[in-house]
This record gives sequence, C-alpha cells and structure tokens, in this order.
Amino acid sequence: MLLAFILFGCWLGYQALEVKSNLYAARDSAQQARDALSNVNVEEATKKAENARRHAQNARDTTHSLSWNLASAVPWLGSPFTTGQQISDVVLGLETDVLTPSTQVAAAISPDRLLEGGQVNVQLLRDAAPELSKIAAAATLLNAQAGKISDPTYISAMSEARTQLQAQISELSELLRNTDLAARLAPSMLGADGRRTYFMGFQTNAEARGTGGLLGGFGILHFDNGKASVDNLASNIALDDAFASVDLGPDFNQLYGTSRPTMDFRNSNQSSHFPYAAQIWKSMWAQKSGMDVDGVIAVDPIALSYILEAMGPVTLPDGETITTDNVVELTESTIYARFPDDQLARKQYLQDVASKVVEHMTAGEVKSPRKLLDALGKALTEGRIAVWSASPEDQQLLEETPLAHVVPDDPAPFAGVVISNLGGNKLDYYLRPQIEYSADGCAGETRKSTVTVRLTNTAPEGLPDYAAIASGYKTFAPYFPRSTNFAAVSLVATKGATLAAVVAKNEKVPFYVGKERGHPVFQVQVGIPPGKSIELSFLLSEPTSPGAPRVPVQPLVEKVTPIVSVPQCSK
Repeated sequence: MLLAFILFGCWLGYQALEVKSNLYAARDSAQQARDALSNVNVEEATKKAENARRHAQNARDTTHSLSWNLASAVPWLGSPFTTGQQISDVVLGLETDVLTPSTQVAAAISPDRLLEGGQVNVQLLRDAAPELSKIAAAATLLNAQAGKISDPTYISAMSEARTQLQAQISELSELLRNTDLAARLAPSMLGADGRRTYFMGFQTNAEARGTGGLLGGFGILHFDNGKASVDNLASNIALDDAFASVDLGPDFNQLYGTSRPTMDFRNSNQSSHFPYAAQIWKSMWAQKSGMDVDGVIAVDPIALSYILEAMGPVTLPDGETITTDNVVELTESTIYARFPDDQLARKQYLQDVASKVVEHMTAGEVKSPRKLLDALGKALTEGRIAVWSASPEDQQLLEETPLAHVVPDDPAPFAGVVISNLGGNKLDYYLRPQIEYSADGCAGETRKSTVTVRLTNTAPEGLPDYAAIASGYKTFAPYFPRSTNFAAVSLVATKGATLAAVVAKNEKVPFYVGKERGHPVFQVQVGIPPGKSIELSFLLSEPTSPGAPRVPVQPLVEKVTPIVSVPQCSK
C-alpha cells in the first residue's frame, strides 16, 4: 500500500509538471498569436492560436483525468488539484472562445483595412460588430468563472498562477468589451448613416480644469461615411461673449455657479463630468454661430504629440517644424516666453499649430494605420480624448467606455481628485501630482478611508509674467513668492461618504462642501510656492460598498498613476 501511494504521488507529480508545461506553452503561443496579429500576419496568428488551444486542451485533459479527480477529492490536500482543474478550464475557454475567433475578426478589421486613405471603413466595423459582441460576451463569462477559482490551501505557485490569470482575464475582458462597444458605436458617430458634426475643443492643461485644461481653441469636425474634415478653427476669444442656455441642475449651480461656467468659457469645464462641459460648449457655439452640432470632442497637446509620433512632423507657414518631441513644450511653455505680451499673436500661433496637425490628420496621408490607432489608444488610455454625443442612444453606449469621462452614478468606492487653476496663469505645466487612496476592510457597514494628494511645483525662475503671475488670485498673491501655484483641490468621494478632516502638515485646514451627481465634493484651496510641495490628506468615513474602487485620472501634463489600497467588497 505504501509503495502504491508513493507511485500514485509520483504519477501526480509527473502530471503536475505536464500541466505546467502545457499551460506555459499555451500562454507563450497565445502571446505569439497576438504579436502576429499586431504585424497583420494572419496565417502565423492562426497557427499560434491553434497551438495555444491544443496545449490548453492537453492541460485540461490531464487535470480531469481519473488520478487528478481522485486527488482533488481529498479534503484540504486536494485543494491545489481543484484549483488546477479550474485554471485549465478557464485557459481552454480563453483559447477556444476568445483567442481563436479573435484572430479571425482581427484579420477582417486589420488597421490597414480599417483605415485606408484617411477614411475609416465604417461598414467593415459594422459587419464585425456581431462577432465582436459574441467574443466579448465569452470573455465576460470567463472573467466571472476566473473570479471563482478557489485559492489553494498550499503551493504558493498555484496561488500566484490563479492571481495572474484573474488579472489578465479581467484586463482582457475590459479591452474586448470596449472593442465591442466601439464597433457598435463608431459607425453611426463617424457618419455611416449621414453626416455628423462635432465641436472639437483643444484643452490647454498648462492651466488645469476639471476635464483637463482650459479651452484654448476649437474647430468644427465633420464625419461623412468615415471621412473626416475640419473647418472653423478658431482661438477661444471667438467665444468671449458667448453664453450657454443649459440648466445642469441645482447641485451644479451650487458648486460652480459663482464662477459663471455658462457665461465664461474659461470656467466652462471646472467639473470633471465631461457631459457638463460638452453641453455648455455645444450651446455656446449654437448661440454664437447658429450651428447645432451632433456632439463634442476634447483633446490636449499630449494627445496631439502621440498623433505626430505616428504620422510625422508638420511644418508651419514660416518654416518651423512641429514634432512629437516639441509640440507639448512649445504650446504649453515656450510660447509664453515667445509672446510674453502679445496675446493675439500667441493665440494665432496656437491656432496655426492646431490647424496644421488637424490638416495632417485628415489629409489621408496615413503611412502606418497601426501606429495611428496605437497613438489614439494611448491618448484614450491616459484620458486625453473625451467624447460626448447629443444622441441619447450613442451617449448611452459612450458612457460604458472611458471616452465619456463621466462621474458615475453608483455607490462603488470612488475617489476623483480634481485640480483647478485659481491664478489664471500657466503654472500647471510644472505641477507634479501624486494620488493615493486607501481604505479599511469590509467588516462593517462603514469604513475609514484616506485620499492623499501630493502636489509639487517645479516652476523654474525667469518665467514671463503671463505664465507666472496669479492675476486671478490678487488678494493673496502678494503674500506668496512669484510663480506660486494657486489651486483648488477637490475630492469627488464615494456616495454617502463623510469627511472628518483635511490635514496638511499635521494641521486641519478649512474646506468647502458640495455635491456632484450624488457624490459629496470636498474642496481645499492651496498655494504652492516654486520648488515646494504640499500634501493634503482627506480623512473620510465611507459606506462599505461593493464594487471595484475607481480613481479616475485628470489628464494633466504628466500622466498620474494613483496608488490604490482599497479592498474590494462583495454584496
């Protein structure tokens, strides 16, 4: 009996090595399939996807063999074997129901076919939408299945494999869901059913606002069956006397009303909820021009730099070359030294840069569609592109994607940090934020949480007055050094959260209270001298709500990666 037990253990050990080998081979083949798809090598991608499916099937067969089933039935000792079965089931489903059909769809909508001659093939997207929906649904089911994989009582390697698989499938599921939404949404928004017109705002995040930065200029973007064209490019002074006849509700008016957001374009996008700014801009342009646009798009100079990296540089009428390496510094820093006193010349320069980049994008001279789509994807991931549609059906789909930039109307943990420039200067080009969100466990109905915001002002000496002087904060500016960054720091917190205190340098600081779409908003005003930092700690009590914690990132000059230590609670 002892010999039989030893032999059985050895056999299980051999099977475990075989399972590990097959799972690793499946992972490697799947990665090779994705790489082949990136290079539009459909034949190679199909071959590698089949290899991945075969190895996944071998792993699944082994983990459901008689010996493995017997081992998994043993209390406690069988725990890792049960986990192995669950992992192999998910991996096989991933290769069979997601990767293999994805290679077929990706071949049909490869970048070279999707974007040709500067025109998006909207019919190609529309034809692929049903299959993409099927793949996304399969990934969603596998994500739920992966979430239920049991944590083994021992063998840390198996536990790590479980954690990695869960994270990878969660990310993949989200990606495929967004791809599915894009295929259903993009054709109509890009003019497949008739011409669409959008107000396209260029945000200058050297002067921070809730949606990113000050509205520095704009253009009118048209899409007709996937073909883009732009006209009416203008600086923001074209909206100087415009007003918006929209009512965004009592909470909005109470929180932002004193800055007259519907009367002054400079304060029109203080809220981080992009649909508010979009509706104001749409109404302002309608009042100014009589044109009723179909939606609103916002981009910033960093997004333009990614596009220039994919499409190559542009040349201004005077011969100056604008590249991916200089466009951000030129438009958000150097320009204020070049035109320290001539505001009209400065705005004209910015308009010339925007015109050339947009002309370059819409001219149909796309050398690498893949690089352009990657650039747009990078800008989207960093929140540097925002979209709102006046069509309720399209907007409903948009709000399921990161493009919408909405403050969500649900109770899940939320910490939206919003920085707004109070000085009317351009010092946010030199602002370096850091954000941390931590919370206690899930035991009680409420739990303590802390949101920490660190802001560092790296402004150098010698900045021109227009960039450095806080003309909008004259009352307090004389008591601070030149180039002090005056900012309103707001926290849009979890629904039902209460604030015990805001602490800076171990002392409580005063704060304002408001509400945004049912979320409490707590705001502190600070002055950060050049070369100095400030740290604010928002000490909260919030409901122990189910759902993943969310910390949306305001698209400022530098990308911010929040540190999140918030346990995800179940219902």
